[in-house]
Amino acid sequence: MSYRPYQHIERRKSRQIRVGKVLVGGDAPVSVQTMTNTLTSDAAATIAQIRRCELAGVDIVRVSCPDEESTAALAEIVREVNVPIVADIHFHYRRAIEAAQAGAACLRINPGNIGSPERVKEVVKAAKDHGCSIRIGVNAGSLERHLLEKYGEPNPDALVESALWHADHLLQNDFHEFKISVKASDVFLAVAAYQQLAEACDHPLHIGVTEAGGRRTGTVKSAIGLGNLLWAGIGDTIRVSLSTAPEEEVHVGWEILKSLHIRHRGVKIVSCPSCARQGFDVVKTVAMLEERLAHIEQPVTLSIIGCVVNGPGEALMTDIGLTGGGADKHMVYASGKTSHHTSTEQMVEHLVGLVEKRAALLKAEADAKKAAEAAVLAAE
Repeated sequence: MSYRPYQHIERRKSRQIRVGKVLVGGDAPVSVQTMTNTLTSDAAATIAQIRRCELAGVDIVRVSCPDEESTAALAEIVREVNVPIVADIHFHYRRAIEAAQAGAACLRINPGNIGSPERVKEVVKAAKDHGCSIRIGVNAGSLERHLLEKYGEPNPDALVESALWHADHLLQNDFHEFKISVKASDVFLAVAAYQQLAEACDHPLHIGVTEAGGRRTGTVKSAIGLGNLLWAGIGDTIRVSLSTAPEEEVHVGWEILKSLHIRHRGVKIVSCPSCARQGFDVVKTVAMLEERLAHIEQPVTLSIIGCVVNGPGEALMTDIGLTGGGADKHMVYASGKTSHHTSTEQMVEHLVGLVEKRAALLKAEADAKKAAEAAVLAAE
């Protein structure tokens, strides 16, 4: 039996909800989420940004709705994109009702901040009437005053108490279609809060390290925090919070899931850092391949190793492999077996063609399987 440590990851059992067409929790795949940073009132710019995120593989997109202009634009945004939209609402209950009416698949609110019980009831009614789920979004940077007075500072107990307090508002209105997040910018605080919340309830959890930073810092913090939680089986949907383009958040989110073998999408490149033994410019080659293969959706593994020290061994574990050789002759591997040689000048174009061919085969197999399953269901 091959060594597959990821088989030991056992997902926390949670209730399942629906965010538009995406199932969250239960046995549904861990979904990847991001948030737009355009003005929501600028529908064209927001739609364009969401479409870029769709190409990157996003499952759910959140947009901020701070004013009437934003909720007014929401209907057009929802109509023009292919993924469920979460409307981000903070204090004004009317924005939540307007967002539900505009077609939002989910409302991100904290019920305790909406206002009176009557206003919470109105928001819940709008969610029920329009098929919306809700995300309770607790953040260490905006904890309720009574909890800060009680605990003195943001800590896991305070975050979890806030989350369950907000959840109780929904449960009192017989509303169960919600997920919860308890985010913090500190990795240890975020992880500890999620671990505690996972023990305290069976609601699906949206996980993330909030305000993680720029591309490099935020990626590292998110990989540590989200990776820790996902490895422990905690997390039903994720967001990587970066001070960069939203589609980059999606790419990083997918890489985290792929590294833990939780979900697979696109080309996974295994490459060496390069050294004086390299038979070609590994760094430049990998950068070119990442750009040229970004359109591939099917899971394909590709190893790019500069010399024969580790190259053949890595090629054994990837669909396609390239190992640097002398005299401008680099060995190409297919399914771990030596296949043929290619030159430095031709190798990028050649590898792109091999990966695209492999991806097309996987897509055809998947389509045939779906067609067979549909035929069986139709026959029943």
